[in-house]
Amino acid sequence: MTASALPARRPRQWPRRLKGLALPLALIVLLEAVVRLGWIAAYQMPAPTEVFQTLLQLADGALWKHIGASLTRVLAGFAIGALLGLLFAAWVGLSREAEAWLEPTFASLRAIPSLAWVPLLLLWLGIGETSKVTLIAIGAFFPVYLNGVAAIRNIDRKLVEVARMYGFGPLRLARRVLLPAAIPGVFTGLRSALSLSWMFLVAAELIAATRGLGYLLSDGRETSRPDLVLAAIIVLALLGKLTDGLLATLERRWLAWRDTFDGTDTKA
Repeated sequence: MTASALPARRPRQWPRRLKGLALPLALIVLLEAVVRLGWIAAYQMPAPTEVFQTLLQLADGALWKHIGASLTRVLAGFAIGALLGLLFAAWVGLSREAEAWLEPTFASLRAIPSLAWVPLLLLWLGIGETSKVTLIAIGAFFPVYLNGVAAIRNIDRKLVEVARMYGFGPLRLARRVLLPAAIPGVFTGLRSALSLSWMFLVAAELIAATRGLGYLLSDGRETSRPDLVLAAIIVLALLGKLTDGLLATLERRWLAWRDTFDGTDTKA
């Protein structure tokens, strides 16, 4: 085997990833120095080392209970909102008649802020888990719906016409043509919806919650503990990044499947 036939070595990714850590680490060092020098009052902005100590204390106590409660709510609300968003996106994207009936209503509901839903959901559903999951589902619905409709509308109509010429029925058309072509736009909506789910979670847990990261935020505010507030914010950021990374990995695998599937179809 010649040297030219050897597979090219992929460049290492660690230096690039370390670049992404440079700014957060620089901000941590800067904040530590500013607080230690007394330029910012400790009751307004605690030193990063104090926040880290608070995280360690929470990790030995109730932190995992709060993470479990918040993660369960986010996953349940996201799943419900994303599923409904996909169903309505397919309906509206494929039917101009459905768009005429539904789009004005959805456009109005989309403009309502998350906190405006809280009093109504509390009156209708009470202070239990149902109201919190419903609020998160509302937040997840609209990004999936909007991106799904756009993805379906942007599909090359020639592909649909060719598929119909070959006798594809509605189900086969959706599975073999519409779904593979719309996957990139759908995943864009799913990732946006997941981010909004974490935002809506905080709105849900700030009111009428006894567990969760939003409850930690509220508890830190009421007890004048900025270290607790910042610790909850850091955990929320890490969980948001982790869940988005998992969804991004799933997206890459689905897109690889789509490319392989399309190539197989072409050869056939």
